Amino acid sequence: MIVGQDRATDQFASAWATRKLHHAWLLAGPKGVGKSTFAHAVARRVLADAAGPSFDLPGIETPDDHPIVKLIEAGSHPDMRWLERLPKEKGEGLARDITVDQVRGLGEFMSMTAGLSPWRVAVIDSMDELNREASNALLKMLEEPPPNTLFFLVSHAPGRLLPTIRSRCRRVDFQKLDDDAMTSILEVHAPGLSPAERQRVIDMSFGSAGRALAFAELELAKLEDAALAIIRQGDPTNARRSSLAIELGKKAAGDRYAAFLDLAPSLIAREARQLEGVRRERALDAYAKARELAALAPRLSLDPSATVFQIGGILAEVAGPGSLKR
Repeated sequence: MIVGQDRATDQFASAWATRKLHHAWLLAGPKGVGKSTFAHAVARRVLADAAGPSFDLPGIETPDDHPIVKLIEAGSHPDMRWLERLPKEKGEGLARDITVDQVRGLGEFMSMTAGLSPWRVAVIDSMDELNREASNALLKMLEEPPPNTLFFLVSHAPGRLLPTIRSRCRRVDFQKLDDDAMTSILEVHAPGLSPAERQRVIDMSFGSAGRALAFAELELAKLEDAALAIIRQGDPTNARRSSLAIELGKKAAGDRYAAFLDLAPSLIAREARQLEGVRRERALDAYAKARELAALAPRLSLDPSATVFQIGGILAEVAGPGSLKR
């Protein structure tokens, strides 16, 4: 069940029921609102329906004990491919991009005869992480798709994709989740939170369940407090951003650092909505800078400590002149 995204679920379920469906589906929306979960669910439904045995469940649901579902969960279904960034060959973390070699491998998969049914499914999670060469290679597949093949392309920033790719897809928009949906998800996946803690996590997460679960696991309320202090009071001695940089630059702080990159632009955006005039313009400018840096830092493998220090400076710009030591 995909919580809070009934419209997206209904769109695909109706198309699949009639088998009158587009070959490529662009799943567009903010991070953490269910796009990857949706792609996984529809892949299960398509391949289980196509291969059998049949079952009687609504929408895009499938029984967990279905033999096809078991193959998918084990990562061994011959008619499904899931492309995402691979681990680095050296060192920790993931590669910067989904590479052209991965996409070419997908092309080889498409050239083979389907194994368990006439249908095949390919998921790319996410399209925003394809490099230019990989995007062009994928475009050729979308232009001449094999029969009975479905592509599900996850994108957090669809406006940045090649227009030629967007034009060959049916777009399904995923919205930010409301508080009721967020509460339902947290009650299941983070049952240890008190009602007050749960509400604070929801307020921090801006409609993203993925972000909320990360925040709950990583106890990020202190990071939010530190960032808001810089936004509202500045950092004239650099002490606040230096403290953040030291804390998040530690080797064991990788997950909290990644969450901070996600959190900082959202906090600026939230503050901007409460400001007016020059202060609002200053906040919007800081938001654009923070968002760009937060997106580039992991892809360019920038030093976490230096990146956090730089973002701290951007946060301080919201407070205005004199709020940051130069």
